[in-house]
Amino acid sequence: MKQGDKGPAVQRMQQRLSDLGYWLGTPDGEYGYLTSQAVMALQKTAGLGRDGVYGPATKAALDKGIRPTLHVTGTAVQINLATQVLTVVENGAIVAILNTSTGSGQTYVSQGQTKTAITPKGTFSVIYEVNGLDHGPLGTLYRSKYFVGGIAVHGYTSVPAYPASHGCARVSNQAMDMIWARNLMPMGRTVVVL
Repeated sequence: MKQGDKGPAVQRMQQRLSDLGYWLGTPDGEYGYLTSQAVMALQKTAGLGRDGVYGPATKAALDKGIRPTLHVTGTAVQINLATQVLTVVENGAIVAILNTSTGSGQTYVSQGQTKTAITPKGTFSVIYEVNGLDHGPLGTLYRSKYFVGGIAVHGYTSVPAYPASHGCARVSNQAMDMIWARNLMPMGRTVVVL
């Protein structure tokens, strides 16, 4: 199955993804962008090709119930740079698994300075937030949750399967709306980048 497909088989797959914590909105039987993002997060977690298409290997991973390995305890947001998966954990339980795209490792120029697009590893906390469009020197971010310097988890229109940002952790705009609506990243929330 792939983006554009519809029907009961799609809804069953969506429900299973949702039950495991892979966020895709409400299972509705339509294989849209958010379902493709959830399938990609599963593929990344399982070490599969990252194309957002639900094929035999992805089905096997879903059937096995593969979820991210947690390196955090309690309540935190875990960003795994190797897998490019963001996991929200509350009281030790996974509540949302999201496809993310972090720092590309490429150099870029901003305000006359050459920098490298790196998402720093470490344990941080949400220190600043912008509930709306966040206009900065590198573009417009959506509903940003900053956790170190100018690095944030934020919504964006493009969340590819590979590291592509200037250092932030991109998620879909819809996922960012869900994070705000469910208060999953309040001020002070621990963010662990590994």
